[in-house]
Amino acid sequence: MTGRTHDLAAFTALGYVVATQPIPTISLATGLVAFTANMIGGLAPDIDQPTADLWRRLPVGTLLGKLLAPILGGHRFISHSILGIILFGAFTKFLLNQMSAVLIVDMSVVWWSFMIGYISHLVMDTFTKEGVPWLFPIPIRFGIPPLKIFRITTGGVLEKSFVFPGLIILNIYLYYNYYSQFLSFLKHFVK
Repeated sequence: MTGRTHDLAAFTALGYVVATQPIPTISLATGLVAFTANMIGGLAPDIDQPTADLWRRLPVGTLLGKLLAPILGGHRFISHSILGIILFGAFTKFLLNQMSAVLIVDMSVVWWSFMIGYISHLVMDTFTKEGVPWLFPIPIRFGIPPLKIFRITTGGVLEKSFVFPGLIILNIYLYYNYYSQFLSFLKHFVK
């Protein structure tokens, strides 16, 4: 999937969680940092690809991407697996704990938001022709549907014509059906 599709998927997943799960009281600062973390999490698995949107958004990102890609084994290896979820989750938690002395926000909310974005990325990539090596280091790539011929080509017509618009429609549905939950969240939880 393209970076913008991953951004929208991460936003949709976060919206679903906010609409359907009990959310703790958070400050506006926590909400903004959590939203940013969700967007970063939605792109983070592509840290292993030097040309990824995540790297292009940083001043020296392309250089960093070229240095990290060989260490991570290339695109769609460890960062696109259950092991990658665990490692990136632990590293992010450590990093956020270090930042908690500087940022006065609820880092557990920020961490969960990042992880929701991260996992949404892997789920979306599971629908692409390349699939995802969920059980890395076992070299089997899983995809839905099981036959590659029926899967989505990254940046292809199906992604642009159905997946991206479908995510927009899903967001409209979520915000329409859970309007009262979102309004309650904004009124009572963001303080």
